[in-house]
Amino acid sequence: MFSQTVEYALRAVVFLADRAPTTGTTDDIAAATLVPKPYLVKVLQGLARAGIVQTQRGVGGGVSLVKTPAELTILEVVNAVEPLQRIRTCPLGLAAHGVKLCPLHRRMDEALAHVEDAFRSTTLAEVLAEPTTSTPLCNIPGGRRG
Repeated sequence: MFSQTVEYALRAVVFLADRAPTTGTTDDIAAATLVPKPYLVKVLQGLARAGIVQTQRGVGGGVSLVKTPAELTILEVVNAVEPLQRIRTCPLGLAAHGVKLCPLHRRMDEALAHVEDAFRSTTLAEVLAEPTTSTPLCNIPGGRRG
């Protein structure tokens, strides 16, 4: 249901949230998240354009979150790289359906609405604070998890 780009963006921001407010280099993020560096750079560019991360070149530079993990939701990250597409009109273009969705497409849109609501109400801080033996990322260099 979610693209590789969404998965990679979420991995990157979870890594950064775990280290916040410390910055991370693209090498650090790529190694910890198992995202190929060239792909990661493109994902980070999209996140920067959306105001999710900021980048600083040079010594002491790196990538950091613009908001705190408690302020940043999963939905903001997802929508920054690949916005959820709700079904507003018949995907088949059937004139008879128009904006009145058939039962199948209505249920699909309802499922998307539930995902949207769940992601809107979940912050990165909540994801990282959830008690579990399975952390979102394992062995994060320099992070609190391990």
